[in-house]
Amino acid sequence: MSGGVLISELSWTSYDAKLKRDNPVIILPVGSLEQHGPHSPLASDTIIPTEIGKAIAGKIGGLVAPAIAYGYKSMPRTGGGNHFPGTTSLDGDTLVRLTRDIICEFARHGARRILILDSHYENEMFLIEGIDLALKDLNSWGIGDLKVMKVRYFEFISEATLAKVFPDGFPGWPLEHAGVMTTSVLLHLRPDLIHMDRVPNQKPVIYPPYDLFPVDPAQGTQTGILATAKGASPEKGKLLFDEFVDGISGAVREAFRL
Repeated sequence: MSGGVLISELSWTSYDAKLKRDNPVIILPVGSLEQHGPHSPLASDTIIPTEIGKAIAGKIGGLVAPAIAYGYKSMPRTGGGNHFPGTTSLDGDTLVRLTRDIICEFARHGARRILILDSHYENEMFLIEGIDLALKDLNSWGIGDLKVMKVRYFEFISEATLAKVFPDGFPGWPLEHAGVMTTSVLLHLRPDLIHMDRVPNQKPVIYPPYDLFPVDPAQGTQTGILATAKGASPEKGKLLFDEFVDGISGAVREAFRL
């Protein structure tokens, strides 16, 4: 149940009244359509921030916008590579302009607080550029009171929880693509989409500390994962999900003085 927090399910009059009455935080999930190994769905990076966003909105009285469901090109060291079938990516300037346009439109509606909830590692700087350009545009239009907060949900995890989720040691976020963390969260949220019997049992894929172009698909992961997700579980997923929601909700309250 979305509990009335999805902008797409509101009438324009209900949306307008909510903006004018409550000045809610507008939550924009940003993900990707990207391979996540043979065991997880292509939309993993979009499903997770959308569900986190809905839970946060329920806590703070916010609204969740339709997600940007495509991201910047998958890189071998952080996502396996853009050559995998199903991975459908945007050029950087497309993501920048899309982000800028959406922010400006929300501001035109009257929104003054926006949370961008990023899930795809490669999106980072293009989202920041879109935010920066949107703020410049809005300032030139006489709108100078918009605040935009951008977070990557996976950074809101404590050392204690990391130790519980990764008892043999945390491999690092770049290697966690389609690994224990995302797989566990999806086992909690959408177990119907996860096939644990298909998880490759492989050692972490170690890349050199540089990128070489053009990318050679033969060099690097052949399964799409960078570290095995064999240790994933729905219990770990719930622990992670609850911590993400609580941590980001607290940060939003602090940043926007809710």
